[in-house]
Parts: sequence; C-alpha cells; structure tokens
Amino acid sequence: MGNNTREVQAKLMKGLLDLIVLQFLNGTPMHGYQIITRIRRTFGVYFGPSTIYPLLGTLEKKGYVKSEWNMSSERPRKVYKLTSEGQNLLNFTEDSLNFICKRIGTPGVLKEGMAEEKITHEAMRPLLRRIEPAKPMI
Repeated sequence: MGNNTREVQAKLMKGLLDLIVLQFLNGTPMHGYQIITRIRRTFGVYFGPSTIYPLLGTLEKKGYVKSEWNMSSERPRKVYKLTSEGQNLLNFTEDSLNFICKRIGTPGVLKEGMAEEKITHEAMRPLLRRIEPAKPMI
C-alpha cells in the first residue's frame, strides 16, 4: 500500500506542478534551486532541474512569471516572481480544483469568502472551457 500511495502522490504532484510552482512564487520571488528544495521539503518528492527549469521557462513565455538576474550574491541567480497574469491563473486554478473536489465529494480548500452555492456546474462551464486547452504545462 505504501508504494501505491507514494506513486499516486507523485502523479498528482506532476499534474499540479505548475500550480505548486505558482503558489510558491506567490509573494516570494525564488530561484529554481529554491523551488526544487521547497518541493522536496514540503512534499517529499524530488523534481530535478530538468523538470523545473523548462517549466519555469514555459511559465515565463506564457507571461505567468517573470525573471531577473540577481547579481548581488556570490553566484548570480535568475529569480522568478509571479506576474498579475500568473496570480489570475493561480486563483482560477485553485477555484477549479476546489470545484472538482466538491464534485467528487472530497472537501477542497475553500477560499475565504467563497460561497459554495455560487459554484454550480453551469457557472463553471465557461471557465472549464478556458482551462481545457491549457493541459498541464509540463
């Protein structure tokens, strides 16, 4: 059972990796290695540079994060931070994830002030259509 649990968690992590990275960058600019270590510390799953840096590049191309070089440390590092477009995507993705959890009967992480009765299948239909082409970015 333990191996199955870990495998399921790793699959979920991979599918939600863009959301996790955006959440980590929410309010805290970070460089790639910080993101890698934080994922490992938080979730116990290792995603290496060959996974994280292409994901960051894709998020930057899409305008969800922006980067700048930090030259003030001993070693120059590219630091990423969330853009307003990235914040919008993060909010929408969290709302969608809560909706999905609610539909399958699992309590989600409802955001403060979010009225459950307002989230109906009809209300979410246009939003789900928008997210449809945006398959996981990894």
